[in-house]
Amino acid sequence: MKKREVRSFNGKLSGFSLQIIPFSEVRDLSINDRVRKILKLVLSNKIIILQGKLRAEEEIRLIEDTMAMVDHVKNFRGIELAVIEPDMSNPTFMQKFKRNLAKSLVGHSNSLTVIGPAAIVKEIKRDPSKIEVMLGNN
Repeated sequence: MKKREVRSFNGKLSGFSLQIIPFSEVRDLSINDRVRKILKLVLSNKIIILQGKLRAEEEIRLIEDTMAMVDHVKNFRGIELAVIEPDMSNPTFMQKFKRNLAKSLVGHSNSLTVIGPAAIVKEIKRDPSKIEVMLGNN
């Protein structure tokens, strides 16, 4: 049997929280409103778990707005972002049909998006089944 290593965290990591945003809360927002909502939360040191996935144009806008803010907002270093989606490597015809039907009705709500301030989230590692968020305090 393998022993688990137990590590203690001696550094201080404070001033952040997690906020889960259901897809229904952002579904009807415009691109500007979605990006504004996300950046407002990130600027208040919140790590966001968003049900669903941003559209490509929303992600581009979020990155552009973030880059513009980096030099103008004190202690803001940017964001870290990752998306995890269900593994559909070899779907059957029926699975493809169901997924496309669901996507057309409700969007990418079966995905999860993690967004956090780069000052707190040092790295986001992902594989098809999980996301690991590495936190730091510098």
